[in-house]
Amino acid sequence: MHPIAKLDHKFLWHPFTQMKDWLTREPIVIRSGKGSVLVDVKGRQYLDANSSIWTNIHGHRNPKIDKALRRQLEKISHSSALGLASEPAPKLAARLITAAVTPAKKRNFPSPRARLPSSPSLTKVFFSDDGSTAMETGIKLATEFAKRTRGITKPRFLSLEGAYHGDSVGASSMGHIQLFRRSCTSILFKCDTVMSPYCYRCPFNKAKPEKADARSYRQCEWQCVDVVERAFARQNKKGAPYALFALEPLIQGAAGMIPQPEGWLSRVCEIARHYGTLTLLDEVMTGFGRATTKLLPNGRSELFAFQREGVTPDMVALAKGMTGGYLPMAATLISQPIFDAFLGEYEEFKTFFHGHSYTANQLGSAAALANLDLLESPRVRKHRATMEVELQEGLNILWKSPWVGDIRQVGLIVGVELVKNQRDRTPFKLQDRVGIRVCEAMAKKGVLTRPIGNVIVLMPPFSTTVPQLHTMMTVLFESLRETLG
Repeated sequence: MHPIAKLDHKFLWHPFTQMKDWLTREPIVIRSGKGSVLVDVKGRQYLDANSSIWTNIHGHRNPKIDKALRRQLEKISHSSALGLASEPAPKLAARLITAAVTPAKKRNFPSPRARLPSSPSLTKVFFSDDGSTAMETGIKLATEFAKRTRGITKPRFLSLEGAYHGDSVGASSMGHIQLFRRSCTSILFKCDTVMSPYCYRCPFNKAKPEKADARSYRQCEWQCVDVVERAFARQNKKGAPYALFALEPLIQGAAGMIPQPEGWLSRVCEIARHYGTLTLLDEVMTGFGRATTKLLPNGRSELFAFQREGVTPDMVALAKGMTGGYLPMAATLISQPIFDAFLGEYEEFKTFFHGHSYTANQLGSAAALANLDLLESPRVRKHRATMEVELQEGLNILWKSPWVGDIRQVGLIVGVELVKNQRDRTPFKLQDRVGIRVCEAMAKKGVLTRPIGNVIVLMPPFSTTVPQLHTMMTVLFESLRETLG
């Protein structure tokens, strides 16, 4: 065993890892990377098919981000944002607000709430460290906002079945994956749940399984939206509307890459606005061009999933790809009315008493600015669009496998759900470790990714070439055949 692997076994505790299994085998120890290729300490090369857990947007050692960091290092790495400003952080905040503008879009469905006032624009940025802290910021702001503006002393919250918004106490409370939260339920606050539009396994979808994304052949009457409406109505009758509705737009990540049918997001956000509930969209995974490769009317890229459906949320949580996968940094984008609720005289103590030591640090800001420059470059925009098409076409090979039940793609995010039986959607048992075994087979063939239960995830960096993209899909198909027969 390599000396570094021995040190790892002796001293490290890995996240979301059954350490008893981990200690039985030698781990892959990554030493270096370039573009979409990772190299381990033994010189073996691997394609990074999940962008180092969904963070590394432009590949490893991107020259533009490297240069931006070196340039910032020659000035300063970090100074406090408590009582001080810095050069790159305000520039980054301005760029994020500009990038998050949502042009009005014509509804493709009749709306009984067409006369609702427009949602307030996102105008402020609160920086933090990761996805959990970005969500915590939004949860705290919504709690205090409900108390100050609506007199709600005990705010209630709503999120989706299968939701995952991070591992801190507040973020965990908004999550509904029981495997993650059951050990700490006693310290979490109550959050109501409403069904997620999981078309492949939706009880309202009357369509028989086909070899296609279940959203494309579903047969229903939008009952999933009616369920959301009823949840809001019930809470409203109690005299205290929900203070916050938190959800991932277009696709839920840790739930198993569950995509939403077109129009669902705009419908439920309109319901929330009708009842005066703040919306907090978790774009930790979907942000920065992951979920959409389209262009806005002004010629700029759609960088956020909510822009696809013309939604303007009250708050947005960003992290993961914000610095291109280089440094931990996050942000919560906030609308003006929420900010205004915290303005007052010093002695009124309306201050938002919340923060982090490395908030708005200069290194992270410099990397994030370079990341935005890359995302807006014509070359990267064109290649992202090419990747989306190549994925859509190349994934069809997987339908040759009898173990593939659903293939779900949103932009450059792919989830492949494995089943025992295509005809009746019979799932594999988790203890069969099917997803893990397939990914282990892929690693032996030089492609690294991580499953979510029995869903295989492909989320390649934007640096991935078309041949590399097809290698990922071919290796997945071959690994299915070798692992499951």
